[in-house]
Amino acid sequence: MENNKLIAQDLLKINAVVLSPDDPFTWASGIKSPVYCDNRLTLAYPDVRGDVIDAFVALIKENYPDAEVIAGTATAGIPHAALIAEKMNLPMAYIRSSAKSHGRKKQIEGIINPGQKVVVIDDLISTGGSVLTAVQAVEAAEAEVLGVAAIFTYQLPQATINFENEDVALNTLTDFDTLIHLAEEQGKISGAQLEQLKLWYADPTSEDWRAQKK
Repeated sequence: MENNKLIAQDLLKINAVVLSPDDPFTWASGIKSPVYCDNRLTLAYPDVRGDVIDAFVALIKENYPDAEVIAGTATAGIPHAALIAEKMNLPMAYIRSSAKSHGRKKQIEGIINPGQKVVVIDDLISTGGSVLTAVQAVEAAEAEVLGVAAIFTYQLPQATINFENEDVALNTLTDFDTLIHLAEEQGKISGAQLEQLKLWYADPTSEDWRAQKK
């Protein structure tokens, strides 16, 4: 099985991603979402955790073969970054959302030297805002960001725009489109619900997807 389908299957199996088009979740932004994703759950299942790390290593070797440092976003990207770095025998660091207000007031914990080639790890991409803040911190340290790698992306249009504006490469283990089609194949959602989900990720700020016949 291809890695993108394997990881999507794993996420559905452990309910790390829950699809609920008929009873949507509300994000902090107020957006009504038919999907909820908690990739931290992958850490609780050794077989899934192994699949995720193996897929990350394969992705990095293929897309970022010159990687010298693996850097996780705080907090969600930290455990995955640590496991990847261990498997690849590379240094690991992590990046806070902002610099500490005390002590040495660092935003980057660990060591990232000027000129080093860094891959930034996150668990989830929605709009990309938080991980791109981490990218900026690495660049401010005069290191080179080869790109971002994450477990899952909602494939929201705003994320595409944000990564393009920052000229940052993004590669993920799986994505929303792969997951919803697999969910339909497995009978977890109906064909009508699949169409609702497609409408949502095309424009999550619109309520049109909720009006789709169920």
